[in-house]
Amino acid sequence: MAFKFHRISRKRRGSSLSEINVTPLVDVMLVLLIIFMVTAPMMQSGIGVNLPQAETESAPAEEGLTLTISEDKHIHMQDSVINQFLLEKKLKQYFYGKEKRIVFIQADETLPYGYVIRILDIVKKAGVEVVGLVVKPLEKNKKG
Repeated sequence: MAFKFHRISRKRRGSSLSEINVTPLVDVMLVLLIIFMVTAPMMQSGIGVNLPQAETESAPAEEGLTLTISEDKHIHMQDSVINQFLLEKKLKQYFYGKEKRIVFIQADETLPYGYVIRILDIVKKAGVEVVGLVVKPLEKNKKG
């Protein structure tokens, strides 16, 4: 029995593979950059609330909790949305062990007065001593 050995040629055909084609990598990176540029401003925007105007300006103090009530009656406490029926429980948890219990309410001006009073009542039932209403300053007409 005889074995035949075939000689394997080690000749290279074509170009060397030592250089990597970076064009697809650059394309992917540009697409990711565009995606981040478009979505970043959307993530930084806060809760859109159209505050009522008043002659006296009020702004929340640094030590109090700010509740924001949007036009669609969603209550925002810090970074989460709270159901009105769970608000009292969440406020009691938040203020547990704290001496000062101060809440500032930012409510959209289109909300019914009764709804804002209902939320104010829930805040008071949770044991909050001081409640402030946040408004924006009245725009004065500048004539001459």
